[in-house]
Amino acid sequence: MSTEQHDMDAYGQELARISRHQREATDARFTVFQALAAVGIGHEQADDIVSKVEAGAVAGAHTWISESSAPHGSERRFEEGWHAGVCDVASYLLRIADTTAHAQRGRAASSAMLLTHLRQGSTPTSEVAPVEEPAAPAAVLAPEDVLAAAERFSWALAVPGERHWPDGEFLDVALSAVRGEERAGYIERLAAFVEQHRARLAEMLHGWGPGSEAAKHGRYTLIGQPETLVILERMESVPLLLRGQWEQAWEGVLLDDLEYVWGPSTPVRR
Repeated sequence: MSTEQHDMDAYGQELARISRHQREATDARFTVFQALAAVGIGHEQADDIVSKVEAGAVAGAHTWISESSAPHGSERRFEEGWHAGVCDVASYLLRIADTTAHAQRGRAASSAMLLTHLRQGSTPTSEVAPVEEPAAPAAVLAPEDVLAAAERFSWALAVPGERHWPDGEFLDVALSAVRGEERAGYIERLAAFVEQHRARLAEMLHGWGPGSEAAKHGRYTLIGQPETLVILERMESVPLLLRGQWEQAWEGVLLDDLEYVWGPSTPVRR
């Protein structure tokens, strides 16, 4: 077996282990949100509680990394390089912990929505649903308008005016996770998202986008596409709803990769 093939196999095994941990964490988080809701804890407080627990786990990894040292007997230059690498990783973990503690909002509400959907799906069809007043029509959210707005941001590297991967269907799936009450002001919401996460997006594009070492594996082809901004915004706002819509149309691997790169706030595998 060649060294390159061995590296690819090892990388695939790592991804499988990460996916398993993400899936188990999502199941556990879903259970915690249900338990908190059952005792009367609201969505915002539930998000705060779970976010602090997750931030504490990242902080624990920071401590573990910070206390690691080069193998005994290593040369001085190796020890210096080891120490520099540890400092870089520890600093990055600290930033993740800070973000996890303060920026994870909407997950409890998204979890509640999914639970409601699952319960409705299990209701016998023989039951007669109550008659409701017809809802006001939702605002129309044209994909071409959203795409044009996304293309205005420097993060988007693709050719303007084209719907990508394939025929714009990724964008359509992401927009299907925009709720009716959000549609009227969604383009403004997308612009606010990009402004809030400008540094994070730039870091993601630099480390995983076209031309990067990671992109050679072919697993991060959505990074740099303008419509991916919509996917990431929905990932932050309604991750479970996005996951449900996505898995009706596509295999989850590309979404899994985006969640992995975007950070620990978003893994929602079921």
